[in-house]
Amino acid sequence: MTTKDHGNKPFVTNIEEETLANTNYRTALWTGELLQATLMSIPVGGDIGAEVHDENDQFLRVEQGRGRVIMGESENKITLDTEVGPEFAIFIPKDTYHNVINIGDEDLKLYSIYGPAHHAHGTVHETQAIAIAAEEAEGH
Repeated sequence: MTTKDHGNKPFVTNIEEETLANTNYRTALWTGELLQATLMSIPVGGDIGAEVHDENDQFLRVEQGRGRVIMGESENKITLDTEVGPEFAIFIPKDTYHNVINIGDEDLKLYSIYGPAHHAHGTVHETQAIAIAAEEAEGH
């Protein structure tokens, strides 16, 4: 996939087409000062990785596949556990433990909007392992 990060300048796109075409675990599509849009493709049985963002609210929208969303105060205090599919929106407040697991039989395709931006401009992580290593190096 050749999508590049188009931020921080005005940009218009068909987000559904961009999301479905993305084959990388994570691709930054647009990075502004206060918002960032990334595309994600989670393989069957994979997940976004259990995490907490202490500086960002996050919005996810599923375009393809089936997922299981868990959220709560911590890994041991889950207060939301639900299945999602195409056209579902997921709202994650900052400081909330969360994960999205692909429980379907095809790649889970979604896009994420962070406020403020969470990843460096131009971020591309071909796999989850690469993403984890990069985030550890960045201190996330």
